[in-house]
Amino acid sequence: MPYGDGMAIRARTEERRAEIVRAALNVIAERGYRGTSLAAVAERVGLTQQGLLHHFPTKDALLVAVLRERDQWDAMPETRWRVDLLASLVEYNAMRPGIIQTFSALLGESVTEGHPAREFFTGRYTDVRTTMAAALRAEYGDRLPSGLTPERAAPLLVAVMDGLQYQWLLDPEAVDMPAAFRDFLTLLGGEG
Repeated sequence: MPYGDGMAIRARTEERRAEIVRAALNVIAERGYRGTSLAAVAERVGLTQQGLLHHFPTKDALLVAVLRERDQWDAMPETRWRVDLLASLVEYNAMRPGIIQTFSALLGESVTEGHPAREFFTGRYTDVRTTMAAALRAEYGDRLPSGLTPERAAPLLVAVMDGLQYQWLLDPEAVDMPAAFRDFLTLLGGEG
């Protein structure tokens, strides 16, 4: 097989995998992970279940690909996260309720023993807390105005971000997620 043919095949394979991941994200958003079947995802992209298994050998492998893809949308090098950019991320999240709903549903399901996303979310939260502590340290130094260290405040920051998402998903008319997060940043900075 000529070199160019191999590259074209790989490119088509990657495009197909991306299409499958997007379809899986939508099906999971509609039905939850446990209610999602490989057959439903395969049907959504016009494949047989066997054809889908060629790209993702298990439902768990597909779930991890969905989670990684979702995280890539928000990816930014750790050294570039700043507290003011977090408010922009919350505003961005308010424009994509389907993605946030899927993430939140999977997060909720992942706390059960043996869930295939548990390891992903455990590692993700370790990384996110580290990243948030670094952003807080860059903004405030070794102590926030409240006296907390960045490492002590980081889990609170993450909890507010995720907790606001749940409240907003349940009652978007009552919870202005971006405004509430900006209010939290004011409290965090000791302003107001």
